[in-house]
This record gives sequence, C-alpha cells and structure tokens, in this order.
Amino acid sequence: MLWSKKTNLPVQLSTQLPTTTNIGRCSEEVAARYLTQQGLKLVCQKFHSKRGEIDLVMKDGTTLVFVEVKYRKSQAFGGAISAISTGKQKKIQLCASFYLQKASLNEYNTACRFDVIALQGDISQPQITWLKNAF
Repeated sequence: MLWSKKTNLPVQLSTQLPTTTNIGRCSEEVAARYLTQQGLKLVCQKFHSKRGEIDLVMKDGTTLVFVEVKYRKSQAFGGAISAISTGKQKKIQLCASFYLQKASLNEYNTACRFDVIALQGDISQPQITWLKNAF
C-alpha cells in the first residue's frame, strides 16, 4: 500500500552545517513521528548488529515493522526509493532476524514486515512516501 503526504512536521537541524549524519538523524525523527501519527508504536531506533542496521522498529497492532528511512533532496538520481538496493534489503532482513533472536522471538511465528519511508525535497517539509510491505 502506498501513502504519500506533504507534512508540516517541525524539523530541527543542528545550527552547524548539515552533515549526512544530522540529516539522517533528522529524517529518522520525521519518519518516526509520521508513523506514530499513523497509529504505529515506536519500539526501537537505530538497532545495530554486525550484519547492518535497522533505522526504526515499530509495532502495528501485533505486527513488528522494520522500517528503512531514506532521504533525498531531489529525484536527480532516482530518488529515495531507488536508493534501497537488493543488497541493502538483504542486510536489513539479516539484521531483523538477529533482532528477533535477541528479543527471544521466533522469526517463523512472529508477524513482521519491512516498510520504507522515503522523504524527498526540503528536509524541513519533505514529501513523505510510505511503502508498506516494501520487500
């Protein structure tokens, strides 16, 4: 399912020059607030393992949702959605498996899905596209 919406969420970037780390952190905060407004509950941000990283872990009812957040200022090189390669998807899936194992959850009996939040345009008012069950 695809949801696209112009947001008016307040965004605070550091007073220093915006770095990719600051922009990434900011876009993840915007995504977390947006998904919370849509009824999801935040479980974890920035889950790390040897295999990779998951930007957000949310809960949609009884379903765990692993969210990849991508921001692009423009669509010049395909936009945010096309920046998530199959290799990146596999890393996220492996990391999600590790998350489930660490949380003592059975990956075969736990309802979960992988969503993408793509942010595009001005970081203070980005266009948000939510791809549910993206991969």
